[in-house]
Amino acid sequence: MALPLKYNVQNVVVRWRSTLATILGIGLVVGVYVLMQAMAAGIEKSSANTGSPDNLLVTRKGSTSESSSIVSREQLRSLLYSPEIARNAAGEPLVSADVLILLNQPRREGGGEANVLMRGVSPRGREMRPQVRLVDGRWFDSGKREVVVSRRLAARFANFELGGRFRSGPAEYTVVGHTDGGGSAFDSEIWMDADEARAIFDRDQYSSLLVRPVDATAASNLVSRIETDKRLQLLARVESEYYAEQTSTAGPIKLLGNFLAIAMSVGAIFAAMNTMYASVGARTREIGTLRVLGFRRRAVVASFLIEGALLASLGGVLGCALSLFMNGYAVGTLSFSTFSETVFEFRVTPWLMAKGLLFSILVGLLGTLFPAIRASRLPVIAALKSL
Repeated sequence: MALPLKYNVQNVVVRWRSTLATILGIGLVVGVYVLMQAMAAGIEKSSANTGSPDNLLVTRKGSTSESSSIVSREQLRSLLYSPEIARNAAGEPLVSADVLILLNQPRREGGGEANVLMRGVSPRGREMRPQVRLVDGRWFDSGKREVVVSRRLAARFANFELGGRFRSGPAEYTVVGHTDGGGSAFDSEIWMDADEARAIFDRDQYSSLLVRPVDATAASNLVSRIETDKRLQLLARVESEYYAEQTSTAGPIKLLGNFLAIAMSVGAIFAAMNTMYASVGARTREIGTLRVLGFRRRAVVASFLIEGALLASLGGVLGCALSLFMNGYAVGTLSFSTFSETVFEFRVTPWLMAKGLLFSILVGLLGTLFPAIRASRLPVIAALKSL
């Protein structure tokens, strides 16, 4: 004979102090778990949201990212007028030769310094990346040491406001515009003219080429030609696929989130066990009475497990609700691909919340199992005689 669910609900309400402590403890554990996973999801979403499937990104063969790639001007010239490459209305080939440079800049309000990624883009670069929009000011003019900065970077670093000036290397730059990358990796970049950037930092080569093929067939032919030509030593990938692969920063955050969740869940399990052991001690006569009334041991065990799962699920709901306050909040971290500041948003998804709830119920069941077994094994006569 099973115990009615009403019995467990009433016990949770009557012992509200221990109930509240257990719910808060598990809620904090679940909140940390969900937020750490939301950070990793935000980084992955930022990378996956970058680039276009219509573009090819060309880098040096063997390089793991644009920042470690070198493309010479000779290699650019050998590809620039390929028949597979599309042209704009003015008849110019849709190719952007980019150069990536790391700048060390101070954060706002004395928050130390961090590396920021500057991308030198060719004239066609803006045309081929329509997801990057100018939201304030104007685009830079070449030859004037002007830059445009992501508005999210501008909110985190000093001197990036409109009209601000900052120095790096041999030059001083003026911020003439703010951009919005639509939640992509471009929200973590400063843009200026590519050839001007090469001249300032005395670089002979570019970092990568962005190419727009005429169609899918032309793209396949161009990729094949680039990769089989041993003189070029280049590698071509679909731009969106390249950025989707650049999620190495999310891996350590996921591992850290899982580690913290496990460490904190151990404490939550012991807290739940302590609460349930105290509950068993306070309800000894009650448990004996249930046994006299004909409820079997497995019914007592099931009743305590249901009660533990109920408490834990309430804690899980609380933890998920707390994590929602951070959903969409923009933060920054170090990218292990470029070793620069990466700006992203917390993304608390329904799937992460479901995982948090399942995690909380598991913690509740594990924390209740041994107290439930102890309760079921109490001698009936001794239980009825206890105070």
